[in-house]
Amino acid sequence: MQKIICKKVYDTTTASVVKKVTSGCYGDPAGYEETLYMTADGFYFLYTNGGAESKYTTEDITRKSKAAAEKWLAEN
Repeated sequence: MQKIICKKVYDTTTASVVKKVTSGCYGDPAGYEETLYMTADGFYFLYTNGGAESKYTTEDITRKSKAAAEKWLAEN
């Protein structure tokens, strides 16, 4: 997935996965995944996707500051 935020391209195919967290199993309507990525430039973003009954009903990318990424890592 690719998304432009503040004129910067965040792309899951070119960034490096830092950590992936899943809840549920494939096909579970309440299941979801969260994947923290880091770009070659050192920027972080969170890719989220889930089932119709999950907290992530649509695929999305959210940019994260280094502090927010570190906090997410500590909590997951």
